[in-house]
Amino acid sequence: MQRVSEPSATVAPAATAWLEWHDLTVAYGRRPVLWNVDLTITEPCLFGIIGPNGAGKSTLLKATLGLVPIAGGSVLFWGRKLAEVRHRIGYVPQRETVDWDFPVSVMDVVLMGATSQLGWFRRGGRRERELARDCLERVGLADLAGRQIGRLSGGQQQRVFLARALAREADIYLLDEPMAGVDAGSQEQIFSILAGLRDAGKLVVAVHHDLQTASRWFDAVALVDMRLVAAGPTADVLTPENLNQTYAGRAGILDELGRAVARGKRTP
Repeated sequence: MQRVSEPSATVAPAATAWLEWHDLTVAYGRRPVLWNVDLTITEPCLFGIIGPNGAGKSTLLKATLGLVPIAGGSVLFWGRKLAEVRHRIGYVPQRETVDWDFPVSVMDVVLMGATSQLGWFRRGGRRERELARDCLERVGLADLAGRQIGRLSGGQQQRVFLARALAREADIYLLDEPMAGVDAGSQEQIFSILAGLRDAGKLVVAVHHDLQTASRWFDAVALVDMRLVAAGPTADVLTPENLNQTYAGRAGILDELGRAVARGKRTP
């Protein structure tokens, strides 16, 4: 098993690993997407999932949240299953999966996070509205609370969904390509917010594609190309050798894994 060590010098190690994937396998029919991912994050940090298009990065996050079925393996949060700790998890989906024409305001979206613990048909009260306003302040959008979400820029839309996740007051935040289609200024602001969560003792796991900003911001990363290529402190993982292994020769790997799925066997 590969473990991530020393991701952040600002947080004391936890007694139980925060997030663990054990031999996680996901396949759509006979098409493999992820194969035997075995990875442990031991403590709060800013952690990046990096790899080429089609490598299974987003699928890894969705499988972690139970949004797609897994073919094998398991995911544990603090040694427990998702159903037991779902209220402690915040999620920011890809922007392209959201219906931006839906007639809701910025405040409505963030309130969805603030009231998520209350159950169905409960709109929340003064505390939840104050929490939502505070989260909009944190992402710099308090003055746009009444605007329909489709009338925002890409960076603003991403910050709205980050505010919604913040309003859950979670301990682990999972973000799927939070910087996609976002201008440089918004990226800087979002990364600063994520770093602040890390410094407050939260775990932030983000799918990301830009190697330059990854090396600047992430404490630790995992390189994924359907399999886990390497994981650990960012400077140790983002080496020419690991990057070449991650981004080159993918056709042969896909053929090999496809045959293995058809046989119903694990690869060595």
